[in-house]
Amino acid sequence: MYRVFRSVKSIMQSTLASSFHLDAGECIIAIDGDRPIHPVFQHIGISAWPGTLILTTHALYFQSIRVGYGGKIVKYDLATDSDQVIKRDFTGPLGVRLFDKAVMYKSNTLTEPIYFDFPELGGPSRRDYWLAIAREVLQVNRFVRKFNLDDVQRVEALSKAILGILRYSAVKEAFHISPSHFKTTLTFSLAEKLPKGDMVLKALYDNYFQLLNTSLHHLATDSTGGNSLQRHSLPFSLYALSRMGFILLKRKDESESEISFCAVCFGVTKSLEAALEESFCYSERIEAARATIDQVKVEGVDANIALMQELLFPFIQVVKFIYSLTKWEDPLKSLLLLFFILYVIQRGFVGYIFPLIFLAFAVVMLWRKYSGEEKILEVLEVRTPPSKNPVEQILTLQDAISKLEETLQAVNIVLLKFRAVLFAAVPKTTEMVAVALLAAAAFLVFIPWRHLLLIVVLEVYTREMPLRKLNTEKFHRRIREWWARIPAAPVQMIKPNENKKKR
Repeated sequence: MYRVFRSVKSIMQSTLASSFHLDAGECIIAIDGDRPIHPVFQHIGISAWPGTLILTTHALYFQSIRVGYGGKIVKYDLATDSDQVIKRDFTGPLGVRLFDKAVMYKSNTLTEPIYFDFPELGGPSRRDYWLAIAREVLQVNRFVRKFNLDDVQRVEALSKAILGILRYSAVKEAFHISPSHFKTTLTFSLAEKLPKGDMVLKALYDNYFQLLNTSLHHLATDSTGGNSLQRHSLPFSLYALSRMGFILLKRKDESESEISFCAVCFGVTKSLEAALEESFCYSERIEAARATIDQVKVEGVDANIALMQELLFPFIQVVKFIYSLTKWEDPLKSLLLLFFILYVIQRGFVGYIFPLIFLAFAVVMLWRKYSGEEKILEVLEVRTPPSKNPVEQILTLQDAISKLEETLQAVNIVLLKFRAVLFAAVPKTTEMVAVALLAAAAFLVFIPWRHLLLIVVLEVYTREMPLRKLNTEKFHRRIREWWARIPAAPVQMIKPNENKKKR
C-alpha cells in the first residue's frame, strides 16, 4: 500500500500531471502508456495511435504521443449524466476484432465508441485492471448524482472509491495478477453487480452519508469560540487520504498540518446489514441457477430447434388440432368448435379468455407443488438430430441466407407495389383501392366490434368448408391475378461516389 501511495503521489507531482488542467478537487488515480515499451492504443473507427491514458476521480484523459505533453488532450468526462458505458471488447488492426484486450467507452456525446487497447504478451491483466477501476469511478459518480451528494459527502464518496482502487492496486502489485474475488474492494462496482445492489447503496447512503452530514452539523453546532472542531473535522476515508497527502477538500486558511480530527459516524447499521445479507442470499441463488443453465446449453442450430420443439410440444399439438378443425376434416368437431367460438363472442366472454388461461396455469402450478411428496423434476429427453459435417453446416447456412434474401426481396416488392398504388401509378387500381378503404372505414365506424369479430371468425373458419371451398379458391385466384397486374415502383441504387460526383 505504501508503494502504491508513493507511486500515485509521484504521478501527481510529475511534469505530466502539470500539463493536465484538473478541476478543483480532481485527483489522479492511475496512469498507463507513459512508457514507450507499454503504450496504450486509442482506436476510433479503423484508425489507431499510441498514447498515455490517465484516470482521475472525474474523467479519463488520453494524450497521443505524436501531440506531446504540451499539446491537445482529449477528455472523456465520467462525472456527467450522458448514458455512458464501459465494457470489455475486442479490437485489432484496421478494425478487425481479433484480440480481447480492449476497453470500450461509449456515451451519447460521441458519434462512435472509443476503444482503448492494452497490448501485452500475456493475458489481458492490464485491460482487466483498467476496466475495473474505470467502472468504479463511473459508478461512484453515478452514486453522487443519484443521491445529490454535496461538498463533504461527495468528496467522502470519491475518497472511498479511491481507497478501494488503491487497495485493489496493492493486491495486483503483490500478486502480479488481478484476482476476481479481490474486486470486492471496489465498493460501488460491487454494489452495481450484486442483485438488489441498489438497495445496498440506498442503505449505505442512509446509514453513513446522511448520518455523516448530521454528525458534522452537530460538531459545528456544539463547538464554541475560535477553536471550532468543524474546521478540523473530516470523515474517515477523506481523513485517511489526507494523512497520505491527498487533499481533495481544502478550505480557506487550512493547511495539511491542521488536519487533526477524524469525524466518525456512529449509527444504526441494521438496515445495511440486512440489505447485504439479502443481496448475498440472492447471489447464491443466482450462482446455483447459472450452474444449471451451463449444464443445459446445447450447441448447434439443429439441436436447439429440436429442444425448442420438445419444450413447446403441447402447444404445437393444440395448434395442429385447431388447424385440422379449420380444414373441416371432421365436420362434426369443426361445427361444434365453431358454435362454441360464436357463443363466446356473442356473450362477451372474449375478455375472460386470458384470465382463464392464467388461472389454469396457476392452478396447475399450485397443484404440482402441494400434491403429494416433492419430486425431483424429470430429465427432459430430446432426440438429437443427425450430426452434420462442416461442409453440410456451411451449405445449410448458405441455404438459410438465400431464403432470408428471398424473403426480403418479396417484402420490398410488396412495399414498392403499395407505393405505386399510393401515388396513383395505376389509376384504375388506385381508385378501386381507395373506394375499398372508404367502405372499410365506414364499416368499422358503424358496425359494433362484436359483430365484426363474428364476421371475421366466420370468414376465416369456414373458408375450407365444403360449401365454400370452391368459391374460396376462385376468390384467391382472382386476388393473385389482380395483384400480379400491379407494377412495382421504380428504384435506382446510387453509390456514394457517384452521388458526390453528381453534386
